[in-house]
Amino acid sequence: MKRFLCPALLALALLNQGCQSPSSPSPARGAAVTGHYPNLFAANGHTDAEVKSKIDAAYAQLFHGDNDNQTVFYLAGTNANGPFGFVTDVANNDVRTEGLSYGMMIAVQLDHKADFDAIWNWARTFMFHSDPAHPSYQYFSWSMKTNGALNDEMVAPDGEEYFIMSLYFAANRWGSGSGIYDYRGMADCLLSNAVHRAVITGQVTTRPSRTAAITAGPIFNPDHKMVRFSPTGADHTDPSYHLPAFYELWAKWGPPGDRDYWKEAAENSRTFFQWTTNPRTGLAPNYANFDGSPEAPAWNKGAADFRFDAWRTAMNWSVDWSWWRKDIHEREFSDRLQAFFAEKGISTYGNQFTLDGQQVAAEHSTGLVAMNAVASLAATNPQRQEFVEALWRTPIPNGHYRYYDGLLYLMGLMHCGGEFRALGPP
Repeated sequence: MKRFLCPALLALALLNQGCQSPSSPSPARGAAVTGHYPNLFAANGHTDAEVKSKIDAAYAQLFHGDNDNQTVFYLAGTNANGPFGFVTDVANNDVRTEGLSYGMMIAVQLDHKADFDAIWNWARTFMFHSDPAHPSYQYFSWSMKTNGALNDEMVAPDGEEYFIMSLYFAANRWGSGSGIYDYRGMADCLLSNAVHRAVITGQVTTRPSRTAAITAGPIFNPDHKMVRFSPTGADHTDPSYHLPAFYELWAKWGPPGDRDYWKEAAENSRTFFQWTTNPRTGLAPNYANFDGSPEAPAWNKGAADFRFDAWRTAMNWSVDWSWWRKDIHEREFSDRLQAFFAEKGISTYGNQFTLDGQQVAAEHSTGLVAMNAVASLAATNPQRQEFVEALWRTPIPNGHYRYYDGLLYLMGLMHCGGEFRALGPP
């Protein structure tokens, strides 16, 4: 079957004819190498059957539960490619690439192909930009209404990263099809554009009835080889967008000409975690400069603090340690972070802090409980299993704020239960 080849890859193919995949044997013995993924719940005495049942129940509720109070996934008609399905932020009544890409990742990990394809069909149909003159060409609008109407045409790189990784996993798990279901071809194209997309200036609708001239380029900064918060405007990053565990796989499976790039990007992100996490609390900011220092743009002064985005940063470094075992500092980060939250009370800590540990908001949030449990994949402290058990005791989120808490909760269960894996080729 003929593979999909995007314009950027076509140009790269001409430059890279005859290139071989770089190969450098690694002494790493992480889960992605050995195939043995730790089950932190089992270490607490829960059986494999109990763990599977808990994960399955969370998926059933969050993807196929009651429409009004439980699910975040909704089927929404069909087109020539098959059914449509979207994951929605219920509280804000929109569809985000964050939620769609998380939904696809969860679906491929748990082997729900129909749900995966329905979400990908919705994203490609309503969010993808195919106009070469548009600043978001070959990217996805980060936010849309549930009926497919526009909210914001620009790109959020974390969604693009999870799209790419979930598509590679889908290709490995189910095999690539044709058209938009040529998973590997689609992943290759998106990954190539993350680094090589040309700089484009054009008119963009940022809100209904408001347009502006925007210039955008690749979603990875070419000098720092780190992911950007946005390929437009002030150039900084978001620590929770750094996914070195994924970059290691892109260095193995991505377009051959960029494989050394992704090895370097993985190392850069590991070093960046050393720069951006507080040396006492282990907290990371929502936004940061490429040197790790907190960044608070005028429109978001709280971004220099540990807030909702930053919850995920511990998951990223902890999964990287679990899968690859390449930077021992990641264990220190988890120990430091869990010591801070244990001091605040494992069942009572708030959900937003300044980096030096001053509480900004007192709500005890399920999503943060889940991320702190995933930190136990790297932690060495005696309390690490208490954080895992705190997640086990937490009920499946429902109600008005079930979107972000729910998706992090389910991914947390999967990581802690050994059911979130680097799905390789057969």
